Amino acid sequence: MSIDLATQWLPLVWAGLIAFAVLAYVVLDGFDLGVGMLFLLERDDTDRDIMVNTIAPVWDGNETWLVLGGGGLLAVFPLAYATILPALYPTIIAMLLGLIFRGVAFEFRFRALTRRGRRWWDVSFAAGSAIAALSQGLALGGLLQGIKVADRAYVGGWWDWLTPFTLLCGVALMIGYQLLGATWLVWRTEGALQTRCRAHARRFGVATLALIGVVSLWTPFLDPRFLARWFGWPGIALTSPVPILVLLLAWRGWRGLTRGADVAPFLCALGVFALCFAGLGISMFPLMVPPSITIFDAAAPYESQIFLLVGAAVLVPIILAYTIYAYWVFRGKVTAHTHAH
Repeated sequence: MSIDLATQWLPLVWAGLIAFAVLAYVVLDGFDLGVGMLFLLERDDTDRDIMVNTIAPVWDGNETWLVLGGGGLLAVFPLAYATILPALYPTIIAMLLGLIFRGVAFEFRFRALTRRGRRWWDVSFAAGSAIAALSQGLALGGLLQGIKVADRAYVGGWWDWLTPFTLLCGVALMIGYQLLGATWLVWRTEGALQTRCRAHARRFGVATLALIGVVSLWTPFLDPRFLARWFGWPGIALTSPVPILVLLLAWRGWRGLTRGADVAPFLCALGVFALCFAGLGISMFPLMVPPSITIFDAAAPYESQIFLLVGAAVLVPIILAYTIYAYWVFRGKVTAHTHAH
């Protein structure tokens, strides 16, 4: 392969790798955050312990994908990193603080010596999860609606990210994560707790589908290119399978919830998230930072991309293998007698 051809394909390869890392983080840590936000809906300490124990073996490993996605963006697309962060600093800082607070609460709630102390850390666990989820949605909305760039630098204000659209995205992601969390608990728990989680999943499933519809109808009007891609011809012929598949998966997940299936609702929820992520890619490609910076504009030099790709070729399979192994070892139902933490 010639260097000229490689310089065209390498940014696409790296964009795919980073997109995969971000999607892996969203679907894996998403149900963790969803479990955290559902925490306060359960009053019994034993049920809360079961909920925590379903995610205890995997929650910190899930966040590895966030580090991989963020680190890859800095190393391979430095221009995108240098414009996205200043535009979204408040949301990113809030997300990191929420994740830190959630992690501290996760560990300390098992070591609280009083019932009041346990309650404090339970509320902190739920609040940290909610703040992290809301912040991620706000950041997504801020990126989608466009970032003001001039001379390869961010030129907008501190609060440009805060709009009705970003708030909608923030709420939508919180509700979607709670759907993931509820369906995860349907899979991993049993008895009365599982029954209540089925009811949670049905409610959050309907709300998630409605919010997906609103966000999907709003997004194309943020940029004429988005509009042409989703509603123009022949673009609509290529993009229409995405919403159709979302509806089919939503129907299959609802059917699984009403017929007592354990795994199918969670897999369908993951599929809905993956399709929404695909729709996001369809809207933005080849933009890295809407409305002006493309993947190719933001890419690091060819030599840097090759050097980092060698490391990724070693690191990513190891992370995948560890993740799969962890989920396999800790598979099965979690009960009051399970000590996963």
